[in-house]
Amino acid sequence: MVTEAASRPPHDLPGLDPRFSRVTAVPGSGLDAGLTRDWHYLDTGDELARLGVPVAGTVLAVHGNPTWSYYWRELLTQSVQAAEAGAADGAGDGSRVAAPAWRIIAVDQLDMGFSERTGIHRPLAQRVADLTAFTDALSLTGPVISLGHDWGGVVSLGWAVDHPAQLSGVMLLNTAVHHEAGKPIPAPLRLARARGMLAASTVRTTAFLETTLALTTDSLDPAVKDAYRAPYRTAARRGGIGGFVADIPVDANHESYSELDRIATAVATLDLPALMLWGPRDPIFSDYYLDDLIERLPHANVHRFEGAGHLVAEDVPYADSVLTWLGDNAASLANPGSASPTPREAFAAASASADADADDSSFVPLWRNLDERADDTTTAVIDMSTRGQRGPQQVSWRQLSDRVSHIAAGLTAIGVKKGQRVSLLVPPGPTLTAVVYACLRIGAIIVVADAGLGVKGLTRAVRGSWPDFIIGEAPGLTAARTLGWPGVRISTARLPKVSAATLGVSYSLRDLITLGANTALPAEPRAEDDAAILFTSGSTGPAKGVVYRHGQLSALRDVLARHFEVTADTGLVTGFAPFALLGPALGTRSVTPAMDVSSPRTLTARAVAAAVEASGGSMVFLSPASILNVVATAGDLTDHDRSELERVHTFLSTGAPIGAELLASAATIMPNATPHSPYGMTECLLVTDITLDGIRAAAGGAHTGVCVGTPIGENLIRISALDSDGAATGTPSTEPGVLGEIIVSAPHLKDHYDRLWLTDRAAARETSVETDAASAVSADGSTVTSTDAATPDTDEARDSTNVPASPPARWHRTGDVGHLDETGRLWVEGRLPHVIVSATGPVAPVGAEQDVEVVSAVRRAAVVGVGPHGLRQAVAVVETIPAAKRPGLASPELTAAVRASTALPLVAVLVVPQLPTDIRHNSKIDRSRLSGWAERLLAGGKPTAP
Repeated sequence: MVTEAASRPPHDLPGLDPRFSRVTAVPGSGLDAGLTRDWHYLDTGDELARLGVPVAGTVLAVHGNPTWSYYWRELLTQSVQAAEAGAADGAGDGSRVAAPAWRIIAVDQLDMGFSERTGIHRPLAQRVADLTAFTDALSLTGPVISLGHDWGGVVSLGWAVDHPAQLSGVMLLNTAVHHEAGKPIPAPLRLARARGMLAASTVRTTAFLETTLALTTDSLDPAVKDAYRAPYRTAARRGGIGGFVADIPVDANHESYSELDRIATAVATLDLPALMLWGPRDPIFSDYYLDDLIERLPHANVHRFEGAGHLVAEDVPYADSVLTWLGDNAASLANPGSASPTPREAFAAASASADADADDSSFVPLWRNLDERADDTTTAVIDMSTRGQRGPQQVSWRQLSDRVSHIAAGLTAIGVKKGQRVSLLVPPGPTLTAVVYACLRIGAIIVVADAGLGVKGLTRAVRGSWPDFIIGEAPGLTAARTLGWPGVRISTARLPKVSAATLGVSYSLRDLITLGANTALPAEPRAEDDAAILFTSGSTGPAKGVVYRHGQLSALRDVLARHFEVTADTGLVTGFAPFALLGPALGTRSVTPAMDVSSPRTLTARAVAAAVEASGGSMVFLSPASILNVVATAGDLTDHDRSELERVHTFLSTGAPIGAELLASAATIMPNATPHSPYGMTECLLVTDITLDGIRAAAGGAHTGVCVGTPIGENLIRISALDSDGAATGTPSTEPGVLGEIIVSAPHLKDHYDRLWLTDRAAARETSVETDAASAVSADGSTVTSTDAATPDTDEARDSTNVPASPPARWHRTGDVGHLDETGRLWVEGRLPHVIVSATGPVAPVGAEQDVEVVSAVRRAAVVGVGPHGLRQAVAVVETIPAAKRPGLASPELTAAVRASTALPLVAVLVVPQLPTDIRHNSKIDRSRLSGWAERLLAGGKPTAP
């Protein structure tokens, strides 16, 4: 037995204040009965006492393997800094008392860090007992919040469930408390535990340690890496690393399995505040384990930091999140058991609340038209898209209703239950429509991520939502198998046995129909039940899952139907995939034109005409990218095509606001249609609407940007003014001419973001909303949702006098900037991150871009900032006519013309063959990418494409 006394870490470790370091003797228990063990730990208690700051309680932080208490250094430092700031603020005028702070104690587990080397194998139950002995030695009383990472998460939870009288909350970074029987443990751990490898990789060499230190998004600073190595310089000091790996309960026969099961079971009964901060790029503790923890602690605040990995504390500012959460929950954490309702009760109440009436009296589900038209043999859906099929597919209302019912029964037969998630990897068309309505009918939550996100984006979306089932065609199922996406796999077509086995497919839709033949459908979901997770485009950062409830989806259907007067005879031609699914809900036939639905630019004018003819449709939905090609191919139209297009009475550009010129060009193809350009985003698909005549009426004034009209129906809009630093800090109001962030409210506004607590927190902060005669909104703490969401997508206008007596209480910060004019019309001027903060204040880019695009040699323009924040200079990046062959500086003549076109000073004019756009709509210019490219080019970089 090799033992070695505890010691203290060197004083020069980066980020670690040596004043926090402590060593204490702890009477042993269990295997250590009758012995005393020396523990090293970090403790902010003395610093808080020196500052005279009251202490709310203790955060007990437990590291994993092969780290040590150094992992928590940022939390210790920031908590003391916050206490210092609070103490100074409290002493400012002598009338205020500093707010209580949380003492942070971060332990080094025995055989780890700088604690004693015992030389004894310490299974999980012993480690939980060790931690109890440590807290007993410190006479640690409540309230205590446990905090753990990796296997320290398990140990901390073991302590937590054993100390209910002291515990007031739990916090976790990537960890696990359960592993499904028969499922292999993660590959890195299997390798480390392989015969002959355990000691070699964990003890005799530093392989396991070095591999773990490489599990960060960006390489750790060499000095930080060396700090992690400091306690483990010799093999004799690395025994605990091997011991932890050996103690992983791989099956029910393992000595620690029963203890892990005890902890997992008890965790599911905890009814205290909980926080989970997660790095999804973790090869060890994947989202599989997060999903399990969420099932046990459904009330927990959860945030997945996209791009972060196993050492999440090194990848993201986790300490800020922890301190924010402690502040948000200060009252209940300091007084455990005092919360009424309890966290679980509050979660259940929130899940049961609805925007619709609690009795669902006004709720009409999306599938109701399918039920009512179950005997209707007329056409419901036509698919003319180019996906290798022989010709257009036509499905009647009866066929669609039967298909939905049969698939719904089959899903029920194989165990799909209300609230379970079903990821749909099916292209738009009749099959997707049937599957969507079948899932909704039984209360399953559909997960929809656009194929335009690309493989990486889809992987992030699917794995992030962690579906229980995946329904897909062969390409999607192949990706699911190759990339390890979760979920029981169901193929849309029956596959050969070998192919099904290779792809891990358990059922086909035909199998479901057979299995569900004698299965009754469950009770219908209610308005307040979650219905869908729709992913944003990813054009403004990683795509986010937007959660809609059934009531909100039905409200979207209703506002669309009322505003555009959709009837059973209307007929929809949908060149914009999201709206293709709404035809059955609206009770009108819909057709997808001949096009590659994942590439809007493949739609032609003749394809639109053919779709109108096939469906008799009088309403056409197109995305801006598809409009460009439709206008470009208008010369191919025959007289018959033009005759068919004359029957269209409503035309909508959905996806992003477009200018009058492009809208007018499309209008010449559909001469009897009223062109509309709605505005919205994934979080609120219809916000405002404007017609071509409305855009023309708004033109020529003093306003800049794209006019998107007035709010639809009961929708409301406010503007939060930008300050001199470009932040939207102003009180939301309807004051005209104020540049700021656009804030919206609507009955069909999304419910929340999926597993993004920080985003939702910003989205749900209390904000006063100015009262005005038009809206009668009170400043009574209405909730404003804030996010770096997606950008324009949607729809309607309303009479400003038609205001409900009780306007919606929920608000959403769109991340778009713009202003309202004197008539209440909204003008969109760009994205909040794209605002150029110059020495004279913030400047939105769209107005200057519109000026530049007037120059005859310019096809499209983007205005971006270069230089330090607060002193940024404007640069115009343009596509030219004819297109430039290579990127670089514009000619002197073009530069002069562009500069003369706008009042905004431009330090440079650059040309590119094509401006980079987002991946879904092919229309939103990626200004952030262009900004970085322009800075590099102007600094002397190579003139490569942006």
